[in-house]
Parts: sequence; C-alpha cells; structure tokens
Amino acid sequence: MTTPLLHGLPPIIDDGARVLILGNMPSVMSLGAQAYYANPRNAFWRITGDIFGFDALAPYEGRVAALTGHGVAVWDVLRSCRRVGSLDSAVEPDSMVANDFGQLFERHPQITRVFFNGAAAEKNFNRLVRVTPDLRYRRLPSTSPAQTMRYADKLAAWCEAITARQ
Repeated sequence: MTTPLLHGLPPIIDDGARVLILGNMPSVMSLGAQAYYANPRNAFWRITGDIFGFDALAPYEGRVAALTGHGVAVWDVLRSCRRVGSLDSAVEPDSMVANDFGQLFERHPQITRVFFNGAAAEKNFNRLVRVTPDLRYRRLPSTSPAQTMRYADKLAAWCEAITARQ
C-alpha cells in the first residue's frame, strides 16, 4: 500500500514580511485544522506570543494577524511529501517536493532573514531549494513537542535570534 501524498499549507505572509520562519511540513493535526502549529503541545504560538506580546491562545486569525503585523511570515520547506504520522523522520525522502521559494523571494524582496524551525527544515531547504538570495539563514530549536529542550531555553534562543538587529 502506498502512503498517501500530503500537501502543505499556503504561506502566512503579507507585503510587510521581513522575516520568514520555515518549518519542514505541517503535522497531521495542522493539516486537519488547516492551521499552522495546531498541536497545542507545539510551543510555536507560545514562543511567538511571548516574543511579540500576543495571546498564544487567541483565535488563529488573531495570532496570524499579530505575526504579520510584526513583519513575520510562516511557511514550510515542503509543498508535498509522503509520511505516516507527524514526525519529520517519517517523511519518505524520495517523495519530498519543495515549495517555490524563488517566486516567494521575488514577490517579497524585503525578506532578509530566514529562520528554520528545527534541523529537518534546514536540512531539506539546503537539499531541495536552489535559491540563493542574499539572506541571513539561521536554525532555531524546534518548537515541536518531540524536541525535549526546556521551554525557557527554546524561548531564549528564539528571542535572541528574532529580536537581534540585522
């Protein structure tokens, strides 16, 4: 039996985007909800809420507006893949298709910094994406509940990176 092909979500982005946060591929829960980081155990919304001063439990549309209002865009490296479950390690390598970053960076030239939400996003971006605009790239600790780093340490790393002057 063939694993079903999963398709990612459209980016959270507007014309004010200066920073892009990239995950690898939405979880099963996120795909079902059609919302980024829908797993309540994922620390993404809590971390970004703490950094930008919004309620991590607010309705999804409000959280999205808070991020875009701070010049932050969110997307994933993979447009589609085959995977059982939600773990990045379960993605079938030969099934990975990357999103069109050439088009994204062309449409949003004001993006100057890209943060990878974990090692898989960075690894797959470097392997699959052939775009090399003059941007600053940095991997951050994954917000996934599978990443067992203490919340305070994750928050400190994210805060230092995102609030740093260019």
